[in-house]
Amino acid sequence: MSAFSPVTDAELARARSDPAFRQKLLAQNLDLLLSRMQKMRGTGPTAGGGAKQLREGVELAVRLAELIQNAGGRSPRI
Repeated sequence: MSAFSPVTDAELARARSDPAFRQKLLAQNLDLLLSRMQKMRGTGPTAGGGAKQLREGVELAVRLAELIQNAGGRSPRI
C-alpha cells in the first residue's frame, strides 16, 4: 500500500465478518503508518509538534498490532 486511501464502508463491513480480510486490512494500515512515521522521523525536528505526532503514531501502531493479533477470530480489546 503506497498511497493513502481511506477505508471504505464496504471494507469495514467486510472486515467485521471476515477475520482474514480484517487482519489483512489492519496489517496494510499498520505498514502504511510505520512507513509514514519512518519518513517523518527522517525529516528531523519540525515546528508544531512533530514529536507529539510520532508518539501518537506509536500508540496507534501498538493498538493496530494488538488488533492484528486478535483478528484471528477472537474479539479485539477495543
